[in-house]
Amino acid sequence: VQLQASGGGLVQPGGSLRLSCVASGPIFSINRMGWYRQAPGKERELVAGISSGGTTNYLDSVKGRFTISRDNAKNTMYLQMNSLKPEDTAVYYCNADILTPLDKVRFTGSRSYWGQGTLVTVSS
Repeated sequence: VQLQASGGGLVQPGGSLRLSCVASGPIFSINRMGWYRQAPGKERELVAGISSGGTTNYLDSVKGRFTISRDNAKNTMYLQMNSLKPEDTAVYYCNADILTPLDKVRFTGSRSYWGQGTLVTVSS
């Protein structure tokens, strides 16, 4: 199973970006998905999460500016980021709890997978 994140780049303050994360491989089901970020010298933090049923939660500092969504048919998650600020600059990582067919038959439960990260730079 692999997660592939894309969509990062350089944007001016106030601008927008849309991140995508595609899961591929032997997937039976995807439970919770989320976007995390890590700025230089800081710990990784949860930016937004979404359940398989679509329930969302957000970091307080991004509420009203970022929107997380997912397309279960495409095993894809998105993060629409509007009104970007310099403090949003970080490497953004996608994460997903995935159950493979083998996990299911072995009753081992879902496992957490990480994408490779995509850099978002907000600067004038």
